[in-house]
Amino acid sequence: MALLIGVLALQGGFQAHERVIRKLGADVREIRTVADLDGLHGLVIPGGESTTMTLGIEREGLREGLRELAAGGVPVLGSCAGLIMLDRDHLGLMDMRAQRNAFGRQLQSFEIDLDLTGLAGGPLRAVFIRAPWIAEHGPDVEILAEVDGHPVAARQDNMLAVAFHAELTDDDRVHRMFLDAVLAPRS
Repeated sequence: MALLIGVLALQGGFQAHERVIRKLGADVREIRTVADLDGLHGLVIPGGESTTMTLGIEREGLREGLRELAAGGVPVLGSCAGLIMLDRDHLGLMDMRAQRNAFGRQLQSFEIDLDLTGLAGGPLRAVFIRAPWIAEHGPDVEILAEVDGHPVAARQDNMLAVAFHAELTDDDRVHRMFLDAVLAPRS
C-alpha cells in the first residue's frame, strides 16, 4: 500500500512540498475540503501567509477535521506558516505559541546551516523567509533546533514543526523524518 500524504493547498508553497513527497515515493492529495482528509496517512501544512491560511481553513470548515486528524494520531508536518497554524492561537494542536515574522520582514530572510536533533548526516541548510520562531512552549514540546537561542524546530507527539522551508533545498531529510513518523507503528 502506498502512503497517501495530504498537503493543505489553500494558499502558500504547497506544490514544492508535493514534489519532495512524490520524489520520496508517497502519493499526494491536495487538501481543500473536509472530504479530502479521508484516508490520509500524513498531512503537511506548508508555508504561506498564516492569516490567509486561517481564513481559508475557516471558510472551508476544515478546522475541526484538521484537529481530529492530528488527534487521531496522523503525523503532521508544519513548515513556516504551518508551524504557526499548529500553535495554541490557531489550530491549538501543539502546546506552543509562535511569534510571526520573528526574524524580520522579507529583507531579513536568510539561510543557515542548522543542526536538527534526530536528523542524521550533519547540519541541514535551512531557508528562513519571514520566519516565525517558537516564543513559548509547554513541557511536552521537544525543541529540536534553535537559531540565536530561539527555538525554530519542535516535535510534540505526532507533530513536527519547523520555522524554515525544508522544501526549498535539495536536502529531503526533514521530509524523510516526517515520512518515518508516518511509517512508525502507532500505539
